[in-house]
This record gives sequence, structure tokens and C-alpha cells, in this order.
Amino acid sequence: MIIVRVAGGLGNQMQQYAMYRKLKSLGKNVKLDLSWFDADNQKGLAAPRQCELKLFKNLPMDICLVDERDKYIKRNVLVKALNKLVPATSKIFEESRMYHPEVLDFEDKYLEGFFLCNKYYADIMPDLQNDFVFPTHSDDRMQKRNEALMEEMMSINGGESVSIHIRRGDYITQKANLDLFGNIATDEYYDAAVSYVLDKSPDAHFYIFSNDPEYAMNKYPDRERYTIVTGNDGPDSLLDMQLMSKCKYNICANSTFSFWGARLNTRKDKVMIRTYKMRNNQEVQTEPMHDYWQNWVLIDENGIIK
Repeated sequence: MIIVRVAGGLGNQMQQYAMYRKLKSLGKNVKLDLSWFDADNQKGLAAPRQCELKLFKNLPMDICLVDERDKYIKRNVLVKALNKLVPATSKIFEESRMYHPEVLDFEDKYLEGFFLCNKYYADIMPDLQNDFVFPTHSDDRMQKRNEALMEEMMSINGGESVSIHIRRGDYITQKANLDLFGNIATDEYYDAAVSYVLDKSPDAHFYIFSNDPEYAMNKYPDRERYTIVTGNDGPDSLLDMQLMSKCKYNICANSTFSFWGARLNTRKDKVMIRTYKMRNNQEVQTEPMHDYWQNWVLIDENGIIK
């Protein structure tokens, strides 16, 4: 059996689910471990989380039993010592780099990681697009607004619509996050991405999604060119991802949330744009990145297309 631990925010949870679905597509016996979201495990966390995968409609999930999980994670002192000396003996796999091709060959492991790399599951993306069925908004009026926006995104100026995701909040207010994620999705990055789009679609209309809408309004004040999207908050916030997926162009922050907005985009003419790197503690090289993220436009923090 293989067990995939689900942890983190929605985007990371979706990536772990995608790994689960990829392994299932290879004929493996795979289950998900949701225990990270138990109340006892969330105590003391700076940003407590809920299992937001459950917000999707009828998402198929095989959840492991406690004794199935304990078979892997309950280890005595001797076993822990052996695993440290000889890592190959461990039943627990911990992600340590962008891409681990060996994961796809495992038969008996407990997997811990975020599995961001698109190469893991790009080939089953149509299945994932079918799996992730969005709920309706808790407010009927906002649901109608969202439906109207989606129609507009598919038709405005011949369908020349663009989503821009700007993540601020904890990315700039918490020093640890600023050190890890800051100065990647820079002004130079966004300016280059917008220029890239306008070179191809001069009449494009932009839809801005941000956890700091006031900042977005000040940065993009032209209401004829830019629409600031608000109103999908709390448990309804994942609906921003649904709206992003209807735009022709997706300009992502270094955020798994907007990566999924682009991944779930089923338009044949879609153009996906992302930051060259995700985190400041990652070493990135152009050739592997284009292999890991095929058909994506990669732009670095200086606004250079890689």
C-alpha cells in the first residue's frame, strides 16, 4: 500500500490528491491520510487549516485507517536509528527536491511532500479537471455574479480575458514567509507578464484576484482594462480558482492556488504564465524547469522570460 499524507493549504492539498490519483492510474493500492487536520494536530500552528478537499463535490477519496497509517509512522527507537543510518530501509518518504521520479515506482511507502512539480501528473490533468467539481457560492446573489463573470470571461473581446493573481497578506507580513516567498512575484514579473499578454492580445481584459484588493485597486486603477474581483471569501474563496480557470491567460503568483486556476483551465487556447521559481531556497535551472513545467511561460523576478 501507498499512503499520501494530505497537509497544508488548498493548493497543496490538491497537489497531494493529484499524486494520489496519478499513483492510482498506475494500478497501485493508494490511500490518503487526512489526520494532519485533526484538532490535536492543528493546535499551536500559526495558520491552522481544514481539509478543503472536502469542499469539492463528491471528490472520490480512499481514506486510510488508523492502523494502516500506524504501520508506517509508528516506529520504535531501533527502527528510527536504522532508518537514519540506512534511509532506504525507511517506509516513510520525505520530498527533498522538485522532482522525484522514483515515487512513481513505490509500492509500500508513506509519502510526505507537496508534489508541486507539474510533471508528476500532467498526463492525467483531464481526469483531475473532471474530479475537482466546484461547489456553488453560499450566497445565491454571488453565485449568479460568478456565473455572469465566467460567461464574460469566455466572451469579452472575443474571449481575450486574463486572470492575474496577487498574493500578499502572510507573504509580506510574516518574516518567515517573506524570506521564503518574497521578491519573486515582483512588479517586474507582473509588468513583463502583462506586456507578454498585450503583445499577443492588445484588447485583453484583466481580472485581478488578490487577498489585498485595496492594493490591487491602486496598482491597476483603469476600470475599463482591469476588473478587481472580490466577494469569494472564507469557505467560498476556492471559487476564485474556478473563475481564474475560465480566462484565456492565467498570470500566476508563486502560489499553488493560482497554479491550480491555470491547471484546471480547459480552454484549448489557454496560456499559462508562472514565476520562474516558487521559493527563495530553491535552486532553479532553465532546462529542468521547462521539462517540469511543459507548455508554461516562465518569467523571473527581473521580468525576464526564461
